[in-house]
Amino acid sequence: MMYTLIATTTFGIEAVTAKELKVLGYENLIVENGRVTFQGDEMDIAICNTWLRTAERLYIKMAEFKALSFEDLFQGTLAVDWGNLIPEDGKMHIIGKSVKSQLHSVPDCQGIVKKAVVESMKKKYVKEWFSEDGPVYKIEVAILRDIVTLSVDTSGVGLHKRGYREYAGEAPLKETLAAALVLISKWDSTRVLADPLCGSGTIPIEAALIAKNMAPGLNREFVSETWPNIEKDVWEQVREGARKTINPNEVEILASDIDASLLRTAGQNAEKAGVKDFIKFQKIPMQTFTSRQKYGVIITNPPYGERLGEREEVKRIHEGLGEMYRSLNEWSCFAITSNVEFQKQFGQKADKNRKLYNGRLLCYYYQYIKEVPRKKKED
Repeated sequence: MMYTLIATTTFGIEAVTAKELKVLGYENLIVENGRVTFQGDEMDIAICNTWLRTAERLYIKMAEFKALSFEDLFQGTLAVDWGNLIPEDGKMHIIGKSVKSQLHSVPDCQGIVKKAVVESMKKKYVKEWFSEDGPVYKIEVAILRDIVTLSVDTSGVGLHKRGYREYAGEAPLKETLAAALVLISKWDSTRVLADPLCGSGTIPIEAALIAKNMAPGLNREFVSETWPNIEKDVWEQVREGARKTINPNEVEILASDIDASLLRTAGQNAEKAGVKDFIKFQKIPMQTFTSRQKYGVIITNPPYGERLGEREEVKRIHEGLGEMYRSLNEWSCFAITSNVEFQKQFGQKADKNRKLYNGRLLCYYYQYIKEVPRKKKED
C-alpha cells in the first residue's frame, strides 16, 4: 500500500535529508520547514527508518484539513479510515501541538482526536470497545495556523537513537545533527578527518558510519516492526541488504580530547557502533594537534560558553582552534557553535556560514573550505 510519508528534521537540515532521500531513490519530494514529504510503501518505511541519517522521525501522513472548531477537528479525524492501518487491538496514543491556531488547547484537541479515531474504529470493526493491548500507534495532531495534520509515527524512539551511545558528555551533539555536519562538509574517505574536541565521539563515529556505508538504524528496533501490516521479512530484507552494502574502504579518522574519561566513553561508543577500528583516539590538548597530511578535514563542536564564567575559556579555545588550523597544510575546518564571536576569536572570516539548530539553540556552522586539487589526466 502506498502512503504519504513525512521525514521530520531539525530546522536548517531539510535539504540534507532531501538529498539523502534522493540518493535512496525517492523522487517528487516536497521540502518544507522541518520536514520532507514523499510517497512510499511498507518496504520504504523499513528502508527510510534504517537508512536515514539526518531525519528525526518518519511519519505516515493520514490527513490534512482546516479546523476552526472542535467539531471541524472531530469530523476531519472521523473521515479517516483508521482501521485501515490500526488493528483491532492497537494501542492508540495521541500526542499534539498547536501553533498560532484557534484550537490552542492541546489536551482538548488530543481528547477529541482520540474520540474520533475510536468512532472510526467502531465502524470498521463493528464493536463498541477496544482492549488496546496490542502494538502501539502514536498519532500526532499538529495544528499550524488552523491547518491540522494527522500523522502516525513509524519510528518509535527518535532516529537519533542509533543504539550505540549509552554514554555522553555534558552537552552531547545529537547523532542526526552530527551526521548532517559531516554530509554538509562533503568529506569523503580519501581524506583524513579529525575532531580535536571529540568529547563522547559523536562526530567521528557518524563520519565512520558514513564512510563505511553502515546504515545508522541497522542495530536498533522501530515501533512499526510490531505492526501486523508490515511483514517481518520486509525488515529482514532491508537489514540483510544493509549488511551486504557495508564497504571495505580504508578510513582514517582522528579523535582527540584532553579529557581521559570522555575519551574512554567515546571509545566505548565507537565499539558499540562497530567502528572502533576506524577511529584513532588520542588524549592530547587541541593546540598540540598536528598532521603531515594535506587536505584533511576538521569537523568539531567546540564548547559554546553559554554561562558567564565560561566565556573566557571558550574564547581561548576558539583562538587556539584558529591557530591550529592555520598551522595545518591546506586543511578545511568546519565548526558548529552558538557563539556569535567565533569568527573574530578564530581569527578568520568563514567561507560559508549556515544557520542550524542544536536542539532549540540557534547555532552557526562556520565553514573554512580548501578544495582538493583535481589530478590532471595523463596524456
